[in-house]
Amino acid sequence: MVKLTIVGRVKDGLPLAQGHRYITDDNGIFGFYKQQAELVLEEIARGALESPKMTIHVDHHSFYYLVEDGVCFIVLCESSYPRKLAFHYLQDLQTEFDKFDKRILDKITRSYSFVKFDSVIANIRKQYIDTRTQANLSKLKANRKKDDSIVTTHISEIARRRARNLEILESTTAMNAPVSPLWGSSRMEVIAMKWTPIALIVSVAAFLLWARVNLVESYVV
Repeated sequence: MVKLTIVGRVKDGLPLAQGHRYITDDNGIFGFYKQQAELVLEEIARGALESPKMTIHVDHHSFYYLVEDGVCFIVLCESSYPRKLAFHYLQDLQTEFDKFDKRILDKITRSYSFVKFDSVIANIRKQYIDTRTQANLSKLKANRKKDDSIVTTHISEIARRRARNLEILESTTAMNAPVSPLWGSSRMEVIAMKWTPIALIVSVAAFLLWARVNLVESYVV
């Protein structure tokens, strides 16, 4: 059954809407799955997950996501739930989402503040609770081969790649960092550009004065 739904914006990874929670929150289980869904959305936003459709296994559940027109639709289902129905569910969400004015959606800045879509999620979810309805059985029988190309992975693999990429980024930043924050600052660059010519002139003048004095003393002797 459908247990968690999140709709997010791909360009910045902002979660826009979520369905009602259908997971008991014993020991923070709901919070854990929601955090994992947000991780998936973040990875899609930064281009780490390039496939427009994917199945992601986590424990005895599976995430399914669909990316269309810069919007990501993610659903969490029990592993026994038919994958084909999960993607039909996401496609129905995408169809309804397209009916809203995109200019309004682009102005959203707070997470999960597109509450108007929460009720849409709830209504569509009702159609997918019973997998044995005539409508759902027809969806399961149609176009079976279309599911063969959907990429499948595990949430642990996504987390592992993310951690590795962060390590590489930190190493690169450390290698390119200046030895001293002070000497590598823009302020020190300005000071150096201003005073270096003056220091050179003073040094040359001091050298010439020293040379002149030495020549005079040599002449006197």
